Amino acid sequence: MKHSRRYFSNRELIDRTREYSLDDGIGLLKKAVNAKFDESVELSINLGVDPRHADQMVRGTVVLPYGLGKTVRVLVLTRGNKVAEAQEAGADYVGLDEYIEKIKNGWLDFDVTIATPDVMREVGKLGRILGTRGLMPNPKSGTVTNDIAAAVRESKAGKIEFRVDKNGIVHTAVGKISFDNEKLVGNIKALIKTILKLRPAAAKGSYLEKITLSSTMGPGIRIDKQSTTA
Repeated sequence: MKHSRRYFSNRELIDRTREYSLDDGIGLLKKAVNAKFDESVELSINLGVDPRHADQMVRGTVVLPYGLGKTVRVLVLTRGNKVAEAQEAGADYVGLDEYIEKIKNGWLDFDVTIATPDVMREVGKLGRILGTRGLMPNPKSGTVTNDIAAAVRESKAGKIEFRVDKNGIVHTAVGKISFDNEKLVGNIKALIKTILKLRPAAAKGSYLEKITLSSTMGPGIRIDKQSTTA
């Protein structure tokens, strides 16, 4: 594989044998960025779990205190008096039958889907379309609920859902490279704190095994675990 000059110059900035403090890692990450767009900052966390066992699955949600730095488009699938509640809370799209038909025809211009329990029979028919894109409403993530207003406000404020993959890694965005360092630190620590609370009882030994910080186009930077929990 051929790499650009930018790739090699950025790689020289980083000592791959070293774990950097969270503050130093963020500073280094910003030095290694020279893309023409506002890159996302992403965190990869290797956990000491075996996701093949149901009792070691790690999955949850967290409201990032400083959001993700992007406008979140929320679709609420509901009927009756919940329509007005969703609209007042700031949902971008609200309805049921017309949106189910639009989704079946390929419309997916939204980032989060929220539904009330009474319409899940109809929404369930969209499982093959929404499920593969991570857009299917789920009670565990708080997107199947009767408290529509709270769910919409949380999604707009920066609520994210995360789940360990088959390799035992949680990978998610935690902000934008343009964020102040303090905001990135706040978001990262909020995520780590939530993941620590979700430690499965069946998980043995080291739980947080490795933490890597990167930007969309930048190199990975190893982060000292202690600095994310201090």
